[in-house]
Order: sequence, then structure tokens, then C-alpha cells
Amino acid sequence: MKVIVAGGGVAGAATAIALRRVGAEVTVHEAYEDPAGPVGSFLSVAVNGLRALEPLGCLEEVRRAGFAVPRQRMWSGSGRLLGDVPRGRSSGDALHSVTLMRADLVRVLREQALRSGARVVTGTRVTGATPDTGAGGVRVRFEDGGAVTADLLVGADGLWSATRRVLDPAAPVPRYAGLYHVSGVAEGLDLEPGVFNMVFARGGAFLYLPAPDGAVWWSAQVADPAPPDLADVRLEGLAEVYRHERLPREIMAASTGLHRPTLGHVLDAVPVWHDDRTVLVGDAAHPVGAGQGASMALEDAVVLARELERAASVPAALAGYERARRLRVARMVKAALANRDAKTAGPLGRWTRDLVMPVFFRHFFGRATAWLYTHDLDWRPRVGA
Repeated sequence: MKVIVAGGGVAGAATAIALRRVGAEVTVHEAYEDPAGPVGSFLSVAVNGLRALEPLGCLEEVRRAGFAVPRQRMWSGSGRLLGDVPRGRSSGDALHSVTLMRADLVRVLREQALRSGARVVTGTRVTGATPDTGAGGVRVRFEDGGAVTADLLVGADGLWSATRRVLDPAAPVPRYAGLYHVSGVAEGLDLEPGVFNMVFARGGAFLYLPAPDGAVWWSAQVADPAPPDLADVRLEGLAEVYRHERLPREIMAASTGLHRPTLGHVLDAVPVWHDDRTVLVGDAAHPVGAGQGASMALEDAVVLARELERAASVPAALAGYERARRLRVARMVKAALANRDAKTAGPLGRWTRDLVMPVFFRHFFGRATAWLYTHDLDWRPRVGA
């Protein structure tokens, strides 16, 4: 089976590895040569995502590229502790969530894809596709005017997916979520390592994570009803947004550099995930956020390979993939929306949040998240690396 993967980020590289495990001939087409692409910040892989890495053969490499984060604490803007829970895992799980730079995760996955026999072609972008009835496949077109026929096109081309529009010209388009993101690194602060902290500030959430080398990785998720001009976003302006919160101010004051700011977007539920020869994975199908974007993409890759291995035909496999993923992803999207609403709450919403969160985290968090962190993907590939 010949497969074209549009997009070589987390979803695309992971899908390439997984499909090589079931014997497919895979070529990845990625616009950016740099594994970071246009974004150079950090991300987390929760234990459900880490378990998806195991059959891909790169769990330990990803763990070495980042660092384990056993716990997460939520704070009110006034400094009150709202919750202290396991980070990205169920209580008692020996596997711990990993945080790493996005570029490092993509690099590890691309290197594994290459070792597995996939081709990775950078500087190219898939722009369209049509059924190739004569060959029984799909004719994939590229921005340089070239085209190739494949048995399967996997759209792993992210939030602004061209493949999504190929499947459904009326597909929803991303819209601004009322948040923009700025991240950076601070030095010279004495903060407890191994803890992911989220401050629910008046101007939006502020995340910070002390790394093993003593640096503090941070991200400001600024609530703003109108998207700003990102070229005008400065550290001084952020300090004003978080002027009421002591620790965010101190962390930003100790910052040695900023990553490129980005706008947060949401996407309405995508009605069409596949046809007989084209399928969406990762953010192209379901941007989720809430620390689960990478993990859900990794799960997608494994489930797609599993269904292709088990099904009698490509169309049957793609239908099976959607059945296996649609409800789980919808549940994750609902949780992510609640997460975003907590970050953009007004005065009454903040008061209610600060009242309810301690009760939820103390009594209900474990049961409420078990479905997410204990998920079994039920697949061990038959083909080795």
C-alpha cells in the first residue's frame, strides 16, 4: 500500500511510523525543514500519548528528550492553591507525563520515521486530491504542480489543513478563541522542579514549569476578545496584563527570551473525517488543546494503523478509525472547552471557579479523568521497525 502523508509534524511523523509498522510504503510531505516549524515553544505528552509511543518504538527517546512532570498545581490569582493532582496521569500510575520542546518531539518522531523506512520530503505541501478511479486510489497534487497516485492520503496538515477542505469544501474554518499565547524562559529563580503550575489570573492563565537545569519554562495565555497584532506583543505589555499576580510578574521579569507569540483558535466539529481514500488525523480533524493535542494525535496514528492492519479494505479501515476515535475525541473537546472557559472567565466566573475547583480536584478528579489516562489502544504491530 502506497501512502502519502500531508504534514510532517507530530501527527504526520507518528502516522508515518505507525503505517510503516503495517508494511505501507510511506512518503511524508512537510512544508518546514526545521522540526519546530514556525512555532518553537514547549508541549506536554500525557501518559495516554506516551503509551501510544510504545508501539511506535520511540517512547524512551521521547522521555530522554524531555523531563518527567509528576504533579500539577492550580492557583488562584491571589495565590490560593485550588488543586494539587497528578500531571497527565491517574494517581498511582508509574508512568509520568513528559514535557519537552515541540521541536524535540518532532525531531525524535521524524528520525524514527526515517529509520523505519519512510521518506520525509521537506519544502513541499499537499494542495489537493481527487479520486483516481482507474488506479483505484487518490491522485495527490502538490504546490509545485507535481502529482502522484497513492492508495491513501493522510491529512496530518494541522489546524489550517488543506486536506480537510479537499474532503469537504464546506468544512468549518478556525476562528480566534479569545486567547493569545506568549511563552519564554526565565533564569535565576528558585522554584520547585517537577511541578506544572497554572495560575488563573485576571488577564488569563499563566503556566510555569521549572526544568531540571534550573530554567523556568512559562506560557502566558492572555484573554483578549479581539486578536492583537502579534508583532506588537512585548514583555512589558504582558507584565501589565499580569500586574495583579506576584509570581507571574517575577517570572517574566527574570525572562531571558520569548518565543514567537501565537493566536489561539477553535474549530467547530469537523463533520467529514474521511472518504474512501483520504483521512484526517491530529489537529486537521480535531484540535483539542488542554495539554492533549500531541497525545490525541499520537493515539490517532496508532488507531489508524491498527484499523488498516485488521480491515479487509482501505475504506473499511477508515470507517473503523472514525468509529474508534470520534466519541473519545468529542469527549476531549468538551473537556478542552471547559478548560478554556476557566481561563477567560469574568469576575463572577472567577469567583465560582475558585469556589468549585478545590472540591472537584479533591473529590472527583481521579474518577473524572480515568477514561482519558487509562485508555488501552489494543495494538501491537506485527511488522518490526
